[in-house]
Amino acid sequence: MVQSFGERMTRNDGSTVSSGIDRPSNESRKQREGIGTTGAFGQRSGSSDLLFLEGVLPERDGNVLNTHSIDEQTVACLDRLEAMLDRRGATLENVMKVEVQLTDLDVREAVDEVYRARFDGEFPPRTTVGVCSLPGGAGIQLDVVAAEE
Repeated sequence: MVQSFGERMTRNDGSTVSSGIDRPSNESRKQREGIGTTGAFGQRSGSSDLLFLEGVLPERDGNVLNTHSIDEQTVACLDRLEAMLDRRGATLENVMKVEVQLTDLDVREAVDEVYRARFDGEFPPRTTVGVCSLPGGAGIQLDVVAAEE
């Protein structure tokens, strides 16, 4: 289902089009149950079978691993990501896009080393951005788009 926001316009051939913005309706989007998150982050998929997993922090047992090395935090993020994907019958092979948010861009090489080992050479497109801070004092956070099988 798609909701249109705006007026309908009539073309010269008699057909109509929306002059506004089309977006998926709330009925076609679903809030997915997932493992707990720190903050108001959603995990939605719609009729397109895409998973949008945001706010993947380095957490274990509900605690952000903010005092651990960036290597350990990256491993924890990827562990959580794999658990989220597994709950939906997907794996890292289903990942289509990753945004890595870092509070210190000087640790990119350490993050990249862990990332390379986990994705086995099949790297999805990735963007790395520097941010001022992350929830719980984390040094890394992932936002991921994956295809649901």
